[in-house]
Amino acid sequence: MTSVARAQWDLVAWEELDSVHVGVQGPESRASKAPVPADTEFVGVRFAVGTFLTAVPVPSVVDGFVDLPLRGRIFQLEGRSLRPPGFDDAEDLVDFLVREGLLLDAATSASAGMSERTRQRRFRAATGLSQRTVRQIERAHDAATRIQDGEALVDVAHETGYFDQPHLSRSLRHFIGWSATQLAGAPRGPQETESPLSLLYKTPGPDGR
Repeated sequence: MTSVARAQWDLVAWEELDSVHVGVQGPESRASKAPVPADTEFVGVRFAVGTFLTAVPVPSVVDGFVDLPLRGRIFQLEGRSLRPPGFDDAEDLVDFLVREGLLLDAATSASAGMSERTRQRRFRAATGLSQRTVRQIERAHDAATRIQDGEALVDVAHETGYFDQPHLSRSLRHFIGWSATQLAGAPRGPQETESPLSLLYKTPGPDGR
């Protein structure tokens, strides 16, 4: 599938041929191709923008994937033995990670007297992406979902802050991996195409919008 750029970290668990795997997918600065094995069931937990796992080094996870160690069907995280997330207990796992200090928010952990420049440096150090890049990714997501909803390209370009349609097209190719024409003709939801899009929806940016 075509994996769109995104600013968030994902905790991903999947089962393939009776074997369980758990890992962390980091923020992606551009669209890429991702393999999807047949007969594999995935469960993913997408954290909020600016949220990160303290046990995973940031450089290793940006535009990459880090496997977490397992013992049988239990994965290890900073000495804790945890069950892989499921659809029914994913929120409980996130609550536990927050309580244990294993999942932090770069914004809320910043000092109140910190300068804006220092906040931006801390955000990048903690999440692997600058706030400017995060805004660019979120804008591309917004534009792509508007195009899929049938809005005219000239209106999308204007309302999402692009200079013109060529500027919009370059951004879509870089961050989404599809052209505006492909997006306009693609149905929402799972796509029966050679390389369908990963989940694409508008999410709040670092400023909460």
